[in-house]
Amino acid sequence: MNELTCRRRFLKTSLSTATAVALPDFAFSQAYPSRPIRLICPFTAGGSSDVILRTMAGVAGKILGGTVVVENKPGASGSLGALELATARPDGYILSQLPFGVYTVPHMQKVTWHPMRDISYIAHLTTYTNGLVVRGDSPIRSIKDFIDTAKARPGEITYGCAGLGTFAHLSAEEFAYRAGIKLLIVPYKGDADGLQALLGGHIMALSSSSVWAAQVDSGACRLLASYGTKRIKRWASAPTLREIGFDTIPDSPFGIGAPKGMAPGLLENLQEAFRRTLEDPSVSAVLDKYDMPVFYLGASDYTRFSQQTYDTQKTTIARLGLSGA
Repeated sequence: MNELTCRRRFLKTSLSTATAVALPDFAFSQAYPSRPIRLICPFTAGGSSDVILRTMAGVAGKILGGTVVVENKPGASGSLGALELATARPDGYILSQLPFGVYTVPHMQKVTWHPMRDISYIAHLTTYTNGLVVRGDSPIRSIKDFIDTAKARPGEITYGCAGLGTFAHLSAEEFAYRAGIKLLIVPYKGDADGLQALLGGHIMALSSSSVWAAQVDSGACRLLASYGTKRIKRWASAPTLREIGFDTIPDSPFGIGAPKGMAPGLLENLQEAFRRTLEDPSVSAVLDKYDMPVFYLGASDYTRFSQQTYDTQKTTIARLGLSGA
């Protein structure tokens, strides 16, 4: 996207700001929050999304002067939080993390909610690290090698990913479309299953989140390219697909939403609270742990980003024959 994604903007601290304990404008209502705020994690407990959200929830609760409780609701490609937002009161007591599935599931199946009509987008905070990897002993050493091999053997290059319609799947297929190659997808239940298949020689490549981090560090796997807007700090030698010339889906979203119709003052206060979590050392540490860069967008920019992502994925899903709505 743009320079709003730069981590430096959120890590600028000084003694004066550190000691400024006043919380301007957070008293939107002296009664808020008068009870715990529910923050839905649309994935299982213990995963990167869950760990990050729980860290952010602890910090946000202190800023707001209340308690933010994380609830796990996994399933439906991470869209169950959006489903709950669509029927909840916009009073600030139910929030949800919003992943990529929020923008794809409505194009793939009939749902009772709409990502643009039923959700208030509060703040986008970070993005998942994703990339295309091969085994360390593979003769494919670059994206050019990958494309050349795929063109010489159309439809024979197998790659794994964690299910149809996921960010890793659509990113790989968008890349293949723009590169003029045809790949053979092998879907798995999760990224870990795909990694084991790659290491066992059952597939030739893996498109996934950074489940492969330790294997890339050890040399057991090779990162050909990442999917983000910028190179991954930990593996800075690996290019992004975009810089090579393939304008695929660049960033896998990680933001916070609420029910539509929230009072502007309340929305602004929640936006500021979550923005400030990005300045906290504990949040910075957990984002670094999972190689996830700061990618902050305020409510208005986040809403535009969401609309663009939703519209773009409709085209990709239709081209792959996955439309079902």
